Formats: sequence, structure tokens, C-alpha cells
Amino acid sequence: MQKQPPDILVDVGGVGYEVQVPMTTLFQLPQLGDEVSLVTHFVVREDAQLLYGFIDERDRRLFRQLIKVTGVGPKLALTILSGMDSSSFARCVQRDDISSLVALPGVGKKTAERLLVEMRDKLKDWFGSGDAEVTLAAGGDMRVPVANKMADAEGALIALGYKPQEASRMVAAVNDDSVVSSEDLIRRALKSVVKA
Repeated sequence: MQKQPPDILVDVGGVGYEVQVPMTTLFQLPQLGDEVSLVTHFVVREDAQLLYGFIDERDRRLFRQLIKVTGVGPKLALTILSGMDSSSFARCVQRDDISSLVALPGVGKKTAERLLVEMRDKLKDWFGSGDAEVTLAAGGDMRVPVANKMADAEGALIALGYKPQEASRMVAAVNDDSVVSSEDLIRRALKSVVKA
């Protein structure tokens, strides 16, 4: 397995599959070289075949509901799930928290309002199934040079739709000596923007 957010490369019996994952899934992946199990969603378009991966069924289920919303495609759905996990999104919808949704890149006020309206009924029973909070893990103690961590984190945020200057500002604001990996830096940057 290789990681280049938001893409990972998973080796399955000698065949490499490029899988796009939300940051909430990326943070929970095992170390490079370890075995990984993902639930996937396969999209066939006229110009591409895309594979999206999720750490659990709930995230995939939410992704599938999101792409049914008018104006929300797979890329925006992935961005939404990168900014907040499925439980946080369900809480936003439950509380009509439009400001948290608008804070995500690519989500304007009209899209946020549409998400709240169209997802309300679909997420009505979201917390009824014994939902447990997802704990994001930064993974390993392997120290990475600060410049590489910052560049990787900025690149991932840009891939999610943030402007280069904004990504740079977000990463600089949360970078300190306790950061152990670029994934940790990305997680902190996203959490600083979206308070769910």
C-alpha cells in the first residue's frame, strides 16, 4: 500500500488498485506494507473508472447518499467526508448546522442548504444503530522531516480543493513539535477549519 492523499495504491494479489479515500479513512489506515481492508464504491464514467474506498460501511453508505444529492458528485462527497466523519456530518444535518458545511471547500451556501434538506430524512436513524465515535489515529512514531510533512499536508489540502495560500496558512497554524506525520498535520488542519 502507498499513500499520496487523497489517493492510495493497494496491492491485491500483485495487481495495484488506485483508490481515492477521504482523509477520515486515510488517518485510520495501517502502516505502509501492512494488510488493509476497505469497503469500496466503483464509478464508471465515459472517460474514467474510479474506485473510492472507505474504512467502514457507514462512510460508504453516507458517500452513496451524498452523491445522490443534486450538485454533489463523488469529488465533493469525498471532500465532505474528508472534512468530517459520518457521525459529525449526521450531527450537522440533525442540528441544521449550515456554517460547518459551508466551511468545507467546494460547499457553498446553496449546496449546504440542499444537503441539509435532502439528507435530513436519509439520516433520521443514523444514531439509532449504536453509533460509536470514530477515533482518528495518526499512525506510527516514524518521524518525517518537517518540510516533507508540511509539503505533503499542503498538497493533500490542495487536492481537496483548498487554495495553495489557504492550505499553507492552515498547515502553518497547526504545525508544532508534537506533529508526528503528514496525516496528523492534515487531520489537525481540517479539524481547525471544521468544528463539528
